[in-house]
Amino acid sequence: MKAHTKEIQNTISPQQALDFLVEGNARFVAQKNETKDLIKEVALSANAQYPFASVLSCIDSRVATELIFDQGIGDLFNVKIAGNAVNTDVIASLEYACHFAGSKLLLVLGHTKCGAITSACQNVEFGNITALLKKFDAAKAKVSPSEPTSDYVDAVAKENVLQCISQLRTESPALAKLEQDGNIIMVGAMYDVATGKIKLV
Repeated sequence: MKAHTKEIQNTISPQQALDFLVEGNARFVAQKNETKDLIKEVALSANAQYPFASVLSCIDSRVATELIFDQGIGDLFNVKIAGNAVNTDVIASLEYACHFAGSKLLLVLGHTKCGAITSACQNVEFGNITALLKKFDAAKAKVSPSEPTSDYVDAVAKENVLQCISQLRTESPALAKLEQDGNIIMVGAMYDVATGKIKLV
C-alpha cells in the first residue's frame, strides 16, 4: 500500500498503518519483499509527501526502517537519534509529521544490542554523549540492576521504548490529543538485529 496521494493517506486508519509495517517486516524476514520501482516513487513523491507512518528509531546502521518494514520512498517519516531518545526537536518533528502531514502511526522503535543503551548501562561519560545517556536513567531505574549483559541491555532498551512513548504523551499535548481523538496511535516495538524481526511491546 502506497500513500503517495492525500486521498490514499486519508483512507488509511491508524491500525491499518501499523498492520502495513508488521506485514512488511514479515515479508522482509521471509525475503519476499514487494517489487518496487523506486525511481517512479521518486517522481510520484516529488511535489508532495504523504507518509502513512512516522518512526522514531536509533541511528544504528542496522536499523534501516524502509528496508526492515519493506516500504518505499515517501511511505515513512523517520526521526533518528541515538537510543531513540526524546527531546524537544524530536517532539516537534513528530508533531509536524502527525498533525500537519497526516501520518497515522507513531512507532517508537528500539532494538537489541543498542550501543547507546549499552553505554548508558556502563555509565560512559564523554563530551555531549554524557547528557544524552542521562535520558535513559528512567528506563534503567525500571529494570532490576545487573551487570551490563546483553539481556540486561535489551531489557533497558525495551523499557526505554515505553518511557519514550510516555514522554511523548506527557510533553506533547498535540500528539496526546491526536491519539485521544483516534487520529493516530502511538506504539512501541523492538527490532532484533540478529533475526530482522520486530516485536511489538
